[in-house]
Amino acid sequence: MKKLIPILFMNIIVIFTILAGCSVQNNTTESNAAKTKGTSSGNYPNRQIELVVPFAAGGGVDLAARAVADYLSKEWGQPVVVVNKTGGGGIVGAQYVLLESKPDGYTVLMNNNSSTTMYEAGTTQPILTAKSHQFAARVAESPLVYAVKSDAPWKDLKEFTEWVKENPEQLTWASVGPAGFSSFGVAEWLDSVGVDYTKTQMVSSEGASDSAAKVAGGHVILAVHNAGEVYSLVESGKLKVLAVQGSERSPLYPDVPTTEELGFPNLSVSWWTGISLPKDTPKDIVKKWEAAIEKMQQDKQFQAQLEKIYLQPGYLNSSDFTKKVQEEVEWYTELAEKTGIRK
Repeated sequence: MKKLIPILFMNIIVIFTILAGCSVQNNTTESNAAKTKGTSSGNYPNRQIELVVPFAAGGGVDLAARAVADYLSKEWGQPVVVVNKTGGGGIVGAQYVLLESKPDGYTVLMNNNSSTTMYEAGTTQPILTAKSHQFAARVAESPLVYAVKSDAPWKDLKEFTEWVKENPEQLTWASVGPAGFSSFGVAEWLDSVGVDYTKTQMVSSEGASDSAAKVAGGHVILAVHNAGEVYSLVESGKLKVLAVQGSERSPLYPDVPTTEELGFPNLSVSWWTGISLPKDTPKDIVKKWEAAIEKMQQDKQFQAQLEKIYLQPGYLNSSDFTKKVQEEVEWYTELAEKTGIRK
């Protein structure tokens, strides 16, 4: 009997140890559950949100982001602050959000073709791909336009194209990077008319406002941006638009012909901006952004704000937005390989 006592004592210690371990494990599980609950849509947002624009202030993405931030700050009762993080054709800001920030819904990206589909298509080893994003919703869109200095000798894109065919080496155009929005717009247009894209010269810019100013100042010949981004300089008499891309004339430039009218029927590059979150962001937070953007599109004040910054509502839900991005990546990759954008 005396020999059994130590054995029983040791068994009791083991049992208590196991029970204590289970208690700690349960507490840890509960703690983790609490943390998960803290980043769910149930109480989200409960503090300031940083809405990152990966381009310079004054461009279409920046202006759209400020309209979104203004609406959501009121809708959610928490400040949504726009932060511009420029560089790398939009990739510095996108990388900051998607790879360097916590996936908790408090650091969000206002993205664009340049920082998503075009970057991936134009880069052989991209740091970011479509899989790096959770696409919550598309917010706005706008047709592409071709703009030159107001006293340039060409009346429309057709005349300009004839000059470019004879003088490709003299064509300069501005872009945020080799795989930026302007690059793909220029490449698609030149490819359609049989001009070697690689013979023309890109001039780097910080964004649409910078490149438009470069053209107005006579430092660059062509600016390819969305319709609203060059409007103020057109109105002030410093730029003129040679064509609006697509089949319908823009209400901003009712007297400017479309690319289809001028005999360029297959040009498809257009501009958009939307909301992305890091891939590990809880799904219910992504859904809350999706629902908020859908509701925002119906808000009269937001619609008026978009009209004021010369953009069109372009809402797509998360699923449709993701599908659209995937389709663009495929087409732009083909275009990039064909024209030499992809290196």
